[in-house]
Amino acid sequence: MTRQLNTEIIAVGTELLLGQIANTNAQWLSGELAGNGINTYYHTVVGDNMDRLTAVFERAQQRSNVVLVTGGLGPTQDDLSREAFQQLTDLRIVEEKDSLQKIMDFYRDQGTEMTPNNRRQARVFEGSKVLPNKVGMAPGNLVVYKDVIWIFMPGVPKEMKQIFSDEVIPYLKSINGEMVIESKVLNFTGIGESVLEHTLEELIRTQHNPTIAPLAVKGKITVRVSAKAETKEKALSMIEKTKKEILSHIGRFYFGEGSMTLEEKVFELLKERKMSIASAESLTAGLFTSNIVDNSGASAILKGGVVCYDPAVKRQVLQVADETIRIHGTVSEQCAKELAENVRDILGSAIGISFTGVAGPNEIEGKKAGTVYIGIATEEGTKVSKFVFAGDRKQVRERAVLKGYELLFTFLK
Repeated sequence: MTRQLNTEIIAVGTELLLGQIANTNAQWLSGELAGNGINTYYHTVVGDNMDRLTAVFERAQQRSNVVLVTGGLGPTQDDLSREAFQQLTDLRIVEEKDSLQKIMDFYRDQGTEMTPNNRRQARVFEGSKVLPNKVGMAPGNLVVYKDVIWIFMPGVPKEMKQIFSDEVIPYLKSINGEMVIESKVLNFTGIGESVLEHTLEELIRTQHNPTIAPLAVKGKITVRVSAKAETKEKALSMIEKTKKEILSHIGRFYFGEGSMTLEEKVFELLKERKMSIASAESLTAGLFTSNIVDNSGASAILKGGVVCYDPAVKRQVLQVADETIRIHGTVSEQCAKELAENVRDILGSAIGISFTGVAGPNEIEGKKAGTVYIGIATEEGTKVSKFVFAGDRKQVRERAVLKGYELLFTFLK
């Protein structure tokens, strides 16, 4: 008989809270559980404190039916995982003879005296399932208490991974059945997270399996679609059906899956359409061109770029009219228009793109920090867009470049 497993992972150790080491155990465990179709609903990190440990264990007992505990099984007095669970359950702790013998043999083989506190590592709960530790000292321990499965493992990653792979996963799969969880990440641009969520409100509200999770990350909005099924093929089929539903609502903003970036997508579209591009960069000082060159084969579509930070370069190299700069300034729609058109003509590209603005922190030409003009010139004409970005100098420049790629994506698509 299989049943739904809702898992919680508790990492024990004050060193985790102090930031001295990263909680890589929880990340690894979640990935392994998901790959075997087992849900993880909570991650908790708690220090080596009896009262707080007991409180965390008590809450886990109430809300989860599988609890994985890593850490707190060592030889010292601050290794308290067993004691905290005993305080919650009143279960008896005993020495496990095979584990104790292994520890004693280790010290004998090393020719060193074993201190008495090392016996602590051999302790388990009476009547529980002992999980052999083949690469370290303290064994794992599996206890079922009031229908909740508790699994205690060492915090040392290689020891935890061995016990989990050899002992825990086969046990959990025998209960959960052969299930898998698959996910796909859909990438969008040109739509805000709140607008996307509002548009997909009905799908999100009624979700069950697959599940839908919007998230804003640098330069894009993502929607993670996850499905749980008996086979990978069935899970992917379920995801594909939900993907089609999502794209029927917001498909015009979609540019790819997984780790694909907007820059990569624009590069791909330029290659497909056999269109070249040239850039005139004042504000961004070559950042846009650098991102293009990050793609292998950039020479096929990039004619070149001009960093025109100084007004003299705008006039002498990119032939922006003196009158334009005198009347409208370098941070203006008119200047951005001439920059885009002229770099396109001078370098002989299909598209010219320009960036001019104020990175900050001070105003320039009466324009406040964050003001940016982006021009795109093609044979169909020129369009200049104005934006005001928040952030420091670096953030304003990065956001301007990302917005430039977004505008190019909209045009190319």
